[in-house]
Amino acid sequence: MKYGFIIDNRKCIGCHACTTACKSEHQVPVGVNRTWVKQVEKGSFPDSRRLFSVMRCNHCTDAPCVEICPVESLFIRDDGIVDFDKDRCIGCKSCMQACPYDALYIDPETHTAAKCNYCAHRIDVGLEPACVNVCPEEAIISGDMENPNTIISQLLSRQAVKSRKPEKATQPNLFYIDADDTSLIPSQATKTKDTLWSSQSLGVGHFAKEAEKMAFSNTDLITELVNMNGGYEENGKDKSTPKTVEVVMESAKSIYDTPDKGILWGWEVSTYV
Repeated sequence: MKYGFIIDNRKCIGCHACTTACKSEHQVPVGVNRTWVKQVEKGSFPDSRRLFSVMRCNHCTDAPCVEICPVESLFIRDDGIVDFDKDRCIGCKSCMQACPYDALYIDPETHTAAKCNYCAHRIDVGLEPACVNVCPEEAIISGDMENPNTIISQLLSRQAVKSRKPEKATQPNLFYIDADDTSLIPSQATKTKDTLWSSQSLGVGHFAKEAEKMAFSNTDLITELVNMNGGYEENGKDKSTPKTVEVVMESAKSIYDTPDKGILWGWEVSTYV
């Protein structure tokens, strides 16, 4: 038995229902995500499109987070699910450093590592993960990949699928149907430096306090958005008109992704070692 996920990008509409269901099921704090929907804009107007890709833990067969954890907080179950025990975690961030998929985070309330655990508590009682139940388009498929009678096994046998960073040799068990490389490969799309949701008010890493300053500042949001767009027209007459938003995209641009976790290891790691 080996559980896995398929994300059918032909169906995903980017509604974020899976993100919301995951947060509700696991009481995930604001500012961090176990599941999120990455959005990438591609093409040139008017032939442009927005791509959606559900991101989460890949439940790797050869999971580097399990290998590096010094206290065995992370472990692989007999059914292939990569689960964690927060009571053993010491918050060293080793797993975050090892994971090539940016799937782990430090819970700002418990200060321990957490990630998607395939809703293992639901699997144990015969239920599907919360994200699978809530998806209105049935774009997320879960199940035992080694059972030929399951939908996920049948899809894997007849559909061309892709996985994220196969060159890492982690043998990920999260697959995508009709996936675009600009969405799966980070270097294929320019990552927007600042977005409305790129800062974590309660987040992790060394950027958290900067986010708190922004959250409680008196900065005019409209002014900030105008500055992000390039400021005002310099036509010598009217300097109160914001510059026109650029609608032509010569290359792919990532417009929504998991918030930046900042610097994971600094002087703390040398002290810890």
